[in-house]
Amino acid sequence: MARILRGDIVWADLNPVKGREQAGQRPVLILSPEIFNERSGTVIAMALTSQPQRAGFPLAMEITSVALPKPTWVKISQIRTLSVERLGKRIGRVSDDEMGQIVEGLNEIIGEQSAAGYRR
Repeated sequence: MARILRGDIVWADLNPVKGREQAGQRPVLILSPEIFNERSGTVIAMALTSQPQRAGFPLAMEITSVALPKPTWVKISQIRTLSVERLGKRIGRVSDDEMGQIVEGLNEIIGEQSAAGYRR
């Protein structure tokens, strides 16, 4: 398999799923760095969707730096570790700027600052 890089958008088979997980053959955005992907045989990825999202940033963000056939949103809250065996063809690659914004959104969801807001 070709090198899998952070920021790549690739097709993935997300089945089987449970509950509200994203299902089926769909594009995913690779979050994990190349060395992790090579050595672990897995990738950490976020699901993409072409369905307009009501939830705004930080839960979803429109991808604009890649020429995709439809408007596309990354579902920042839909993170999965996938075997590289689930991955297919590379579709494109997000810009460094967009990747930074996506990581910022993830930090808002799971980072220390937002975690304090959820404590009771």
